[in-house]
Amino acid sequence: MDYQFIRVEREGRLTWVTLQRPDTHNALNFDAHEELQHAFDDFASDDEQWVAILTGSGSKAFCAGHDLKQQAADANLGTPSKGFGGLTSRFDLNKPVIAAVNGVAMGGGFELALACDIIVASSSAIFALPEARVGLAALAGGMQRLPGLIGLKRSMGMVLTGRRVSASQGYELGFVNEVTDGDVLALARKWADELLACSPLSVRATKEAVMRGLDVPLAQALVEQWEYPQVKKMLSSQDAVEGPKAFAEKRQPNWVGY
Repeated sequence: MDYQFIRVEREGRLTWVTLQRPDTHNALNFDAHEELQHAFDDFASDDEQWVAILTGSGSKAFCAGHDLKQQAADANLGTPSKGFGGLTSRFDLNKPVIAAVNGVAMGGGFELALACDIIVASSSAIFALPEARVGLAALAGGMQRLPGLIGLKRSMGMVLTGRRVSASQGYELGFVNEVTDGDVLALARKWADELLACSPLSVRATKEAVMRGLDVPLAQALVEQWEYPQVKKMLSSQDAVEGPKAFAEKRQPNWVGY
């Protein structure tokens, strides 16, 4: 697919996805949504790609949410089947995604970051769910994901008022993993390198077990996890043999991903 509103680059096992609408603070129009869904479909299905980083172009914005100008002209502006940016309703993606928030993350842009597994942010980044201020609501997972991360009262303080939160406040609240005064893409790459040093099957099994375990009692999760597809795939893999062998031989493991 020829992309117009995003850029997709592959660097070894790492996929970079960059929003390319800096003139609109990387707000997503219909075509940008469709391109992102296609890009994440490709990432999910490509066995050679193990980690993704999502960021925005320019220095001002990660993503300002929906393109409200287009939405004002078309009240039925929707999102793809996999949610805002093709990601917020993608519940079957077991590969890790890092959000490198380089500026404003507003509305759907914040929800897009919340749908990622790890959020790293520039110290100048700003987060908010301001939908109530424009007659809307955060319907792409923000109202569900945020309380699970920072608690009910803190979440209500944000979603009911639309107030803005800095990167450092996001770190203190618990939805940002790390903040930098320097290059946020370099920080995201550092996190990606740490993920790529692990077995991809272990990372996917771990993500699957964590996410599926959120919705069930602990005793039930401890029994059911043995039947999770990614866990079963990990346990029967060559990597499950390679890891202990490399440890015993005091060398770096050579992960093959099967």
